[in-house]
Amino acid sequence: MSARIEPAARPYDKDMEETLEKLMPPGVEPLVLFRTLARNPRVFRRFMAGGLLDKGTISMREREIAIDRACARCGGEYEWGVHIALFAERVGFGPAEVAATVAPGADAECWNARERLIVRLVDQLHEANTVDDELWAALKGEFSDEQLLELIVLTGFYHMVSFVVNATRLPLEDYAARFPEAAA
Repeated sequence: MSARIEPAARPYDKDMEETLEKLMPPGVEPLVLFRTLARNPRVFRRFMAGGLLDKGTISMREREIAIDRACARCGGEYEWGVHIALFAERVGFGPAEVAATVAPGADAECWNARERLIVRLVDQLHEANTVDDELWAALKGEFSDEQLLELIVLTGFYHMVSFVVNATRLPLEDYAARFPEAAA
């Protein structure tokens, strides 16, 4: 399948070139997702303003659990694969954690109790678009209000990212991970 919307191609407008250049390591072509969104500069800038990849109130590992799980639940292999390729090793994900981001349920042995709550939160938001009182009480016992807001917004943001990559049928990045066979 080919992309439904052709990514922007060089030459980009000067300000877009500078913006895209800042997002990637030197010599690395901007992600297909970024170049596709760059077709609508307003949407691209709003999208970039909504990102939460900076230092937040949760650890990078917790952030990646939420992001990878949200993308996996939405079938967003493009974004899941980019995050696994770029962040999994940095946050201590081995094969068990990578597989657990796409496996049913939150009880994988590789997750600690706090991490299981993140998986449960993402799953419940995905399935019910809300959080029941029992899970909320468990979350409140472990996370601050600021952390809960960050986790909820991360989950929603990466649902949106998955909608974009799935609806536009973005081709997977060459270097990105692929869903494990069991998830396909």
